[in-house]
Amino acid sequence: MKRILSIAVLVLLSGLIYAQKPVKKATKAPVKKVKSVPVKTTAAETPVAEAPKTVKKKLKVPPKDGFYARKDIDSTVMVPLADVREEDVFYAKRIWREIDLRDTVNSVLKSPKSNLIVALLAAIKAEELTAYAPLDSALNEDDAFHYPMSADSASKAALGTTEVSNNKTGTVTTVVNDFDPASFLKYRIKEDWIFDSKRSIFEPRIVGIAPLKFNTISKQWQPIFWLYYPEARELLAKKRLVNTRNDASSLSIDDFFIRRLFSSYIVKESNPGDDKIRDIISDPRERLYESERIKKSILDYEQGLWEY
Repeated sequence: MKRILSIAVLVLLSGLIYAQKPVKKATKAPVKKVKSVPVKTTAAETPVAEAPKTVKKKLKVPPKDGFYARKDIDSTVMVPLADVREEDVFYAKRIWREIDLRDTVNSVLKSPKSNLIVALLAAIKAEELTAYAPLDSALNEDDAFHYPMSADSASKAALGTTEVSNNKTGTVTTVVNDFDPASFLKYRIKEDWIFDSKRSIFEPRIVGIAPLKFNTISKQWQPIFWLYYPEARELLAKKRLVNTRNDASSLSIDDFFIRRLFSSYIVKESNPGDDKIRDIISDPRERLYESERIKKSILDYEQGLWEY
C-alpha cells in the first residue's frame, strides 16, 4: 500500500515540475529571396493585345421639317371606280380634251415636286407602264392602244432625236436630245361620258392620256405616246400634288384628274368623219366657241334627264 502511495506522489510532483518549465515558440526559418530572371519569349508566344471595344453611338433622329406630321401618300390605296356593265349604259359620248399647263390651274403638273411627265417617263423606263404608239402602220393617228411601244422607243420619242453629220467621214449619226420637262406644256385626254341607268349617274371616265409636244414642221401639238389611264391610276395615286392653297393637303395627281380639278377645252367629239374641231373650223376663236357649245350640250343632256 505504501508503495502505491509513493508512486502516485512521484507522478504528481513530476507533473508540477513539467508545467512550470517555459515552452519555446517555434521560429520560422528565414526564406531566401530569389532574383527574378527575365525570360525571353518568341513572337508566337507573345500575348496578343485585345482590340478595344467600340461603343455604338445612338442614331440621332433627324429633326422634323415642320410643326405637324405630314401624311405620306406612298401607301395610299387607289380608290376604285364603280363597275359599269355594258347593258347598263344608256348614253355614251366620247370627248377629247387638251390641258394646257400654262394655265394657272394646271401649272401644278409642271411643278418640280409633282411633275407629271417625269413620273410617267420614270414608270415607262421601269416597265411599270406600257406606252402605245400614237400612229398606226399607215401613219394615221391611232389612240385605241393597238401598238405597244418598248421603253427605249417611248423615251426616244419623248426626248426627240437630232441628226448630226460628220463632214470628214460623210456619215450621219442620230443623237438623242437631252430631257427637257419644260417642253411638255400640253396633255390630251380621251374620256367617255356615260349614263349608268342602274346607278342613275351621269359621269365621265378617263380612258387615256397622252403628253403633247410641239412639232416645228407641222406647227401643231402632237401626242408622243398614249397611256391607258386605268393602268396609270395606281401610280398617280401615290404621287403627291402640290396644292398652292394648302401645304397640308394630301391630294394626289390621280385626284387632280378624277375630281376634275383641271381646266381644259374640247378639241374633238365623236363624229362620223372622225374630224377634229380644227379640221372643220380654221378660226381659233370659233374653235373655242365650238368647244363651249359641246360642253353646254353635255350639261344640257344631264339636266334633261331629271324632272322637277
